[in-house]
Amino acid sequence: MRHFGHIPSATRSGLFHSEPADFTADSPARTLAVALGATLYSPATRPRLADDIRKQAARGVVSMVLCLEDSISDADVEAGESNLVRQFADLAAGAEAQDRTDTGTVVDVPLLFIRVRDPRQITDLVARLGETVRLLSGFVLPKFTETRGRAFLEALAQAERTCGRRLFAMPVLESPELLHLETRAETLAGIASITDKYRDRVLALRLGVTDFCSAYGLRRSPDMTAYDVKIVANVIADVVNVLGRSDGTGFTVTGPVWEYFRPGERMFKPQLRRSPFLEGRAEDLRTALIEHDLDGLLREIELDRANGLLGKTCIHPTHVVPVHALSVVSHEEWSDAQDILRPEQGGGGVLRSAYTNKMNEVKPHRAWAERILLRAEVFGVAREDVGFVDLLTAGLAG
Repeated sequence: MRHFGHIPSATRSGLFHSEPADFTADSPARTLAVALGATLYSPATRPRLADDIRKQAARGVVSMVLCLEDSISDADVEAGESNLVRQFADLAAGAEAQDRTDTGTVVDVPLLFIRVRDPRQITDLVARLGETVRLLSGFVLPKFTETRGRAFLEALAQAERTCGRRLFAMPVLESPELLHLETRAETLAGIASITDKYRDRVLALRLGVTDFCSAYGLRRSPDMTAYDVKIVANVIADVVNVLGRSDGTGFTVTGPVWEYFRPGERMFKPQLRRSPFLEGRAEDLRTALIEHDLDGLLREIELDRANGLLGKTCIHPTHVVPVHALSVVSHEEWSDAQDILRPEQGGGGVLRSAYTNKMNEVKPHRAWAERILLRAEVFGVAREDVGFVDLLTAGLAG
């Protein structure tokens, strides 16, 4: 699979200085953690889930979470588990039929994760999936703390031994202990300890901002980002501080969910500048984004990246392409990163950017440059004259 693989190759070559690389579910964890991109959630009870997965893969989705937790009622858990077993069998049968016909229109199954409620479900589902477990990349672990997380991670290790394949964990950081100031430091230290012990199995950490808001009876409007809710912004900052460091101890931390996908009454002016859309002759696209409250999503994606987060939890397919379009590395970012990481700059120093608009300080900017080149590998590098409007337009048309 590859990002922007759903758009025609001729269109893709016109957009990218360096195209996104192929990757598979067996790629290195470091690559997959970045490649997650927009992770689309779906209730595990959907009766045509296999068809939904194939349809979203054809539209550019590369990672999905099939949820047995908050998105379904307590009474539907058993039905959801049984449905997952059936739908994985459907997916596997479809993949085998596709291999036999070899039509040339192969649709890869995305990276699939199951969000469970308790550790028992991990071992039970792996056993029930049988051979189709090969389509599973791992599990999402809710309300993760050191105490609660240990049982989940031990169950994951047992499931790996049973099925003989690598399975990843994606803990969700959403517990009240993490939110409350008096217990936050201790909770973060515990999470850091247990995730370090199981480092090879932890693919990424996800933020449960909806649960954070719930603890105080809050809900952000489509005019506001998670960073405008100061209680939430402070937790995000502390999570990145402890768990997102670039010194080899950190993990990929993904951005919070954007809850809105239909038009609502606006209080504030749109947050999208008009000029990028005029240059790309895409004023209608700007209007559509504003009408569907996606200008707030675009701003939050930019703030995610500025605050050390990568990728995003998504609950609607319309959110996927904006996340991916803003994940592509610009030619200017790539140029700066290349200059900073040149072997002859190993001793440090200060360079003028090739774009002659900024200072590149070799040692302080090295970790940033390394992250840029890793993102460039999986999301590609845009051509010098290509902006996010062009990528967004192509992604939606593909």
